[in-house]
Amino acid sequence: MQTVFPTGTTIYQPDKCFNGLTIYPSAKKGVGAVLIDMNGHELKNWPQFNNYMVNLLPNGSVLGGQTGRVNEKYDHILGADDLVQEGWDGEQEWRFFKADQMNNNGEKVWVARQNHDVVREGCPVGYYVPGQAPKIKNAKTLFLSYRTGEWPEVTRDYLPRATRMVEVSWDGEIVWEWMPAENFEQFGWSAEAKNALMRRCRNQNGVFQNTCSYVGPNKWFDAGDERFHPENIITDDRATMIYIIEKKTGDIVWQIGPYYDRDPDLQKIECVIGPHHAHIIPKGLPGAGNILVFDNGGAAGYGAPNPGAPDGTWNTLRDHSRVLEINPITLEIVWQFTALDQGFADGEESRFYSRYQSGAQRLPNGNTLITESRHGRIIEVTPKCEIVWEYVSPHNLLESKTLFASNAFRGYRVPYDWVPQVEASTERAVIPPPNGQFRITPMEDKA
Repeated sequence: MQTVFPTGTTIYQPDKCFNGLTIYPSAKKGVGAVLIDMNGHELKNWPQFNNYMVNLLPNGSVLGGQTGRVNEKYDHILGADDLVQEGWDGEQEWRFFKADQMNNNGEKVWVARQNHDVVREGCPVGYYVPGQAPKIKNAKTLFLSYRTGEWPEVTRDYLPRATRMVEVSWDGEIVWEWMPAENFEQFGWSAEAKNALMRRCRNQNGVFQNTCSYVGPNKWFDAGDERFHPENIITDDRATMIYIIEKKTGDIVWQIGPYYDRDPDLQKIECVIGPHHAHIIPKGLPGAGNILVFDNGGAAGYGAPNPGAPDGTWNTLRDHSRVLEINPITLEIVWQFTALDQGFADGEESRFYSRYQSGAQRLPNGNTLITESRHGRIIEVTPKCEIVWEYVSPHNLLESKTLFASNAFRGYRVPYDWVPQVEASTERAVIPPPNGQFRITPMEDKA
């Protein structure tokens, strides 16, 4: 792997971008959430938001997970202690923590255990959508939490972090919740997969989610398809699934996976592996109604043993990532982004690869903002897959050798007026030299 590389904004074509501000969370100690302009200048950071996704609300407030009350630092098993909305100047505007009780030095304490995703009522997703602003107060919040326990009908393993989706009112009342471990039979796993899960539920793959969003207003529901009711919830599994839950009943009403070899339409998609940030592109954005997902690749799923998975766990393998836009009715891939779409040759697919985390945001100009988390790289690409903006986080965590360390968990772009406290920055194009001409000048001999 390359050891010397530039950071900050490395490519920028202002006339081809949706220009604004970008927020992303870094797990690096003392950094937390970072707000940058198009030239990569850091305008503000929130060290206390050192968990997963952080949402920027339309008055400069931020919404995300915080640690420090129970856990000194973020722990991937425990999740965040508190889910907090904080104003630009640091005032606490809302806080929720009564999702689960944890043992803290022999004392039971309430914690949110928030992880991965958070969405505020008013907007179906966590990012900017024209005409659908998240509410700043008196609104419900949907987020992922954890629960620890045993589910013997699923696995003999003790699960320290089985995921749980929670919707909470402004007053702190849990008004809806749903757990994969408690709805396991709905997924349609084969007998071989169930046997593998029972023997070894590695990393809770199979009862673990990486995102949650509201389906939101959409053309499918307007045409009479009740599966896409705006209040329903779309999520993805750490294994090989994307699915929609009917909120009223808890039933899975739309699903792809866990198998892709039994339906010709799914065969065309090929297997989705360890996906993150699956959501319906909201009304008001190009591609509205389609599903956008960062298909990580790596290893996931359960089933028959094979040479890459002798015990049948994580038996599906692919060493590269894809961003897919899928029509949920026809299952057609409408658009995708891979290393080959960047211009790399066959055999170099792993040039675009983040095995964990990551995400994709559809922008109002039709471009897509993609976060390749593991490398701390955020890019804006056109529908023709041209990279018109590229940013590499300087907050490098690769030296930590921590499996889930994130240089940039997920980036979200907002227009300048979303944050009235910041003046619009000067936009200066960044056109890098050809790689073949890029050199680091040797140090002068001081002898």
